[in-house]
Amino acid sequence: MFNNKNILITGGTGSFGKKYTEIILRDYKPNRLIIFSRDELKQYEMAQEFDDECMRYFIGDVRDLERLKEAMMGVDYVIHAAALKHVTAAEYNPMECIKTNINGAENVIKAALHNRVKKILALSTDKAANPVNLYGATKLVSDKLFVAANNMTGSRDIRFSVIRYGNVIGSRGSVVPFFQKLIRNNATELPITDTKMTRFLITLEDGVNFVLKNFERMQGGEIFVPKIPSMYITDLAEALAPDLPHRIVGMRPGEKLYETMCPSDDSHLTYEFEDFYVIAPGADLSGENKDYSTTVLGETGSLVASGFSYDSNSNTEWLSKELFMELLET
Repeated sequence: MFNNKNILITGGTGSFGKKYTEIILRDYKPNRLIIFSRDELKQYEMAQEFDDECMRYFIGDVRDLERLKEAMMGVDYVIHAAALKHVTAAEYNPMECIKTNINGAENVIKAALHNRVKKILALSTDKAANPVNLYGATKLVSDKLFVAANNMTGSRDIRFSVIRYGNVIGSRGSVVPFFQKLIRNNATELPITDTKMTRFLITLEDGVNFVLKNFERMQGGEIFVPKIPSMYITDLAEALAPDLPHRIVGMRPGEKLYETMCPSDDSHLTYEFEDFYVIAPGADLSGENKDYSTTVLGETGSLVASGFSYDSNSNTEWLSKELFMELLET
């Protein structure tokens, strides 16, 4: 469905954008693939790696509505990946986080409506479910904006949906490269927040493929959640450095012991499919009476039990240290 299409990725020079670009150029023939971001150095470096004829590099910020409108002219599909994502930085720079993650989301929606973009998928995070930090709270607001945008389309055939997943193995800013740097610098111990801490983990390629598939299956208004494994942070540290002791440092501002992707408060809206969940909108005012128990691809799911939650500590799928290392190497 991406052949001969015009695609735009906000925050496209990040880990996701680069892997998405690699896969889309490998498997499809887009007409234009637009990388929209504010860092000219990262764009220059990315252009050295991806210089296909279809590539376009637009300098701009999601805080700038007029620039977004220009960039989305003639675009068919948008992936909204731009965000301020560092939990601690968001706690100390709350206004900046709000400007990008909330006001920026509103601008992406307005620009997409203005240009009659066909489909928009916004990337979210497990931290948006029952948020305890500012980053998670801003992403929850962003999720709500994109879901509600389907009620504003009028006669335009536009669909907005959200994808929520966990920590990406090896992505910039994650604990994996942090631990690896300490190990390279001959650290004598690894700092551990809490021995009970768990996290959802997904590979970058699996995250990109989940996004690609959901462009096909989306009706508009859903929050898609993949079924992915959990891992104890202590096991992750032992996998990377079996011989290094751990030092308990306590939780940083805004951290959780474990993450949630489908909160129990949304159990009456959550459908379980074979390898993913769908959280339906709480208020679908589009008048289309969509059945979220069935996707556009004909996949069928069933409503979860009342009070169900999908948490990293009660997950039924766990990542072993051996498999983690295999995934990291690939």
